[in-house]
Parts: sequence; C-alpha cells; structure tokens
Amino acid sequence: MGFVIPPPPQPAVLIAASRDSFPVRRIWCVGRNYAAHAREMGGDPNREPPFFFAKPSDAVVMTESTLPYPPATENLHHEVELVVALKAGGTDLSPEAALDCVFGYAAGIDLTRRDLQEQAKKAGRPWEIGKGFDASAPIGLIHPVSETGHPASGAIRLMVNGQLRQSGDLSDMIWSVGDVLAHLSKLVRLEAGDLIYTGTPEGVGPLHPGDVVNGEIEGVGSLKITIGS
Repeated sequence: MGFVIPPPPQPAVLIAASRDSFPVRRIWCVGRNYAAHAREMGGDPNREPPFFFAKPSDAVVMTESTLPYPPATENLHHEVELVVALKAGGTDLSPEAALDCVFGYAAGIDLTRRDLQEQAKKAGRPWEIGKGFDASAPIGLIHPVSETGHPASGAIRLMVNGQLRQSGDLSDMIWSVGDVLAHLSKLVRLEAGDLIYTGTPEGVGPLHPGDVVNGEIEGVGSLKITIGS
C-alpha cells in the first residue's frame, strides 16, 4: 500500500566528525530551567516543577543557515540552550536510566515570537504559535557522549553581532539533564530520535533582520545563524 502524496522528508541533524546524521522524531523544550531567566519572565524558580512545550520536528535548521525573519511578529527573541539527543527511550525513567538513553549533546537556540507567546499567555491559550513556527529550532552539530560526557557545568553564552547577550553556566540549571528527562518520561514515552531543549539563561532579547547570532556551550559545541529579511 502506497501513499496518496509523497511522504515528507525526514528531519535530521548533522553529527560532528561523521558522515551520518541524527533523525529527529520529536522536539521537546523545557520552560524556565534557569532561576534568573525564570525571574526575568515573571516566574518563581523556587516553586515551579519543570514544564514542557513542543516544536515540530521539521523546525530544526542547521548551523550556518540564514533564516527568514518569521511572519506575524515584531518581537523575535533568542534563547540559547543545551540540546539533548536521545538514542533510546522509555517511560517513568529514573534520572540515571534517562542518562543512559542519551546519544549526544548540541548547542541550540529556541527562537520565540515573544509577542505572540505573551498574547497566548494572557488569553490562557497554547504557546505553539509563538514557539513552534518554521525554522524555530536552530541547532549545531551533535557531539556524541563519548566526546562530551554528560555536561553538568560549563559556560553557555549567546552573542548578537559580536555583542554578548546571554551568559550563564550549565550548573545554574534548576533541573539537571537526568531530572528533566525523568520528569518528561512520566508524561510521554521518550524514544530514539527525540531532541530536548533544556532551557535558557537570562538575557533573552530581540533579533532583527541582518543580525548574526552565535551561540556556544563550553565542552559541547557552537552554532551560528543569520536572520534574513
């Protein structure tokens, strides 16, 4: 039995020092996983458990890309994040078992149409239209765990046109990678091919056409994107 239309291409991310690529199944993102960012967004990091939202798998776009400025927004924001790529999954995992499911790590950016997200918040509506738009999940090369280990500390930063915008450390995360994966596995079944964006440090801010954006995570990797017209 065939398809009535051609099946869409498989979204994938390049792997460092390899001809192979990582097929993307789902993209999950953690909200407010750094205390200072939680405060700058009006949250209370001392009381909130991790919460999650999704982006479509084809929102991924590789480093060195030029992205069109998205429609329907006048306030596009950057959020640099550690990204986890899974080689296995499961449900109701312990943090230790969850780390065994990790294939590797990458630097990524959660692009956000902040004005649309804020409108949705005020109306009590889902965030997807502010978070899950086309090309909203830029990502660098995935580096296998054999190269990076499981990074629990290390500088994470983002620069726009050479000026530092975001700066923090992975040790500032409220919920560690293992904890994030364990929490998420109690809500959905994790599988090989899943990407998890693990939250951003403070300093999120607007991007404009022509901006050159560099994100980097110590011991993990980097990415570069340009915002087009």
